[in-house]
Amino acid sequence: MSSPSQLRCYMNLMALDSLPPDSAGPQGTFEERLQLLAKAGFTGVQFAKQGTPEELAICRAHGFGIAAGGRINAPSEADPFAEQIAGSGYECATLHVGWGLEDDDQAHRLIESILAASSRYRIPLYIETHRATICQDMWRTVHFVRRFPEMRFNGDFSHWYTGQEMVYGGFEKKFAFIRPVLERVRFLHGRIANPGCIQIPVERDATPQPPYVQHFQQLWTASFKGFLRSAQPEDYICFTPELLAGGIYYARTFGNKEESDRWEQSLILKEIAERCFTCAQSSSS
Repeated sequence: MSSPSQLRCYMNLMALDSLPPDSAGPQGTFEERLQLLAKAGFTGVQFAKQGTPEELAICRAHGFGIAAGGRINAPSEADPFAEQIAGSGYECATLHVGWGLEDDDQAHRLIESILAASSRYRIPLYIETHRATICQDMWRTVHFVRRFPEMRFNGDFSHWYTGQEMVYGGFEKKFAFIRPVLERVRFLHGRIANPGCIQIPVERDATPQPPYVQHFQQLWTASFKGFLRSAQPEDYICFTPELLAGGIYYARTFGNKEESDRWEQSLILKEIAERCFTCAQSSSS
């Protein structure tokens, strides 16, 4: 099994899609990619689509944790999804929930179905802060938490940072408003955005870092603090880089070439998250 550390760094396998040949990132067979991930300090992976039995067996053989990803569009889909991934040995799953067009009653029934399925099959199901879902909006998501305080989240804050332009009107004001969500984050998708672009490269040694990098450090540190305040010794939180390819309009491209190496950027984000976790531990002790 994966490391007992309360911070576990997994890699979302979609981040390895379409890496250019000159990237130092994991390529080759599935097992060869896992070996390089392990050398880089990752202790698990997240599958965007459910892994094959062979892939899951390789993960277990290498002591890698496994997380799933999925989408729930109707309450009737929650139980079958939870039953399937729990039966396959996944530790948890992150979920895109609804399309963002649901009224409150429809959204509440989706949330209720996910909470019930998570409890029934004893598997954490983390609802994601993502565009085109019921949690695409900060205000509405905070109100969901007030009604369903047992909700737990996958924080992909790039969608809010750019999509709702968190700096416009005051980042600190919005940061304070979403604290009920930050308290309930148990999985983080590692991506940094600026007010105009959802995925941008970060310089490892920039001093000082741009304001948007500092803002994400605040968001991640607050999420870690929220976890640590209620964590039991066996509990953990996942940080998972999810830097996606230019072909699906995440990585910026210039002349058909992505502006940065997503593998190298994933390592930088991992280093930032580890520093944020250390900071959260220090301030929580």
